[in-house]
Amino acid sequence: METKEVNITYETLFELLKREKDMTDLQKLDPNFFNDFVDYLNEKSKVLDKEDSLFSYDEKKKVEKQIDNAKRIIKEIYERREKKILYIALIKSRTKSDVMDTSTFLENEKKFFDEVVKVLDVFRNDVINNIIDGKQASGTAAGKEEIDKKETDEKDDNDKSEAKNTKLVRFLHVVPKFVGKELEEYGPFAEEDIANLPMEIADLLINKGRVEEIKGS
Repeated sequence: METKEVNITYETLFELLKREKDMTDLQKLDPNFFNDFVDYLNEKSKVLDKEDSLFSYDEKKKVEKQIDNAKRIIKEIYERREKKILYIALIKSRTKSDVMDTSTFLENEKKFFDEVVKVLDVFRNDVINNIIDGKQASGTAAGKEEIDKKETDEKDDNDKSEAKNTKLVRFLHVVPKFVGKELEEYGPFAEEDIANLPMEIADLLINKGRVEEIKGS
C-alpha cells in the first residue's frame, strides 16, 4: 500500500502561526492544509503505536508533547483566521462592496464567510435600516425566514444551472477513475452505473462509446 506524503511538519506549523500573527491579512495556505494536518497527526499517532524496543520512554513523551502542541497551534491558526474573516464579513455587510479579496480563503472559510455575511445583512436590514426608516425593528424569526428563502432560491438557481450544464448518462463499459479540467475526480464507474456528468465530459464518453445519454421523456 502506497504511503501518503505528509506535507506538514512540527516546524512548519510554528512558522505558519508566526506569519498569521504578524500579518494583518490572511496568509495564503495550501488548499489541503487542514487535511494535511490530519495526516500529520495520524503519522505521529502511528509512531506512538509502534512496538519498538529502541523507542525510549523519553522519545515517546516528546512525540506526545508535539501532538499536544500541534493541536494548540492549529486551533490558534484557525481562530486568528476566523477573527480576520469575521472582520472582512463585517466590512462587506456595511459597505455592500463586491470587490472584497477572498483569494486567500480556504474552501470552508469561503462558506463560513458567506454565511456570516448573510446573517449580518439580515439583522442590519431588520434592525438599523428599519429604525432609520422610522419602523420598528423586526424580530429574528422574520430574519430567519428571509435567510431560508434566499438559500432556497439560490439552491433552485444552482440546480437549474447544473441541469443545463450536465447530462445524465448510463455506463456501457467499466471506466476507471479520471480527472476533469479543474482536477476534479470522477469514478471509477462500473457497467450500468448512472451518473450526472458535465456536458463536455459526457459528450466525450458518448463519442467513445463508453456511455449513452439518458434523455427525459
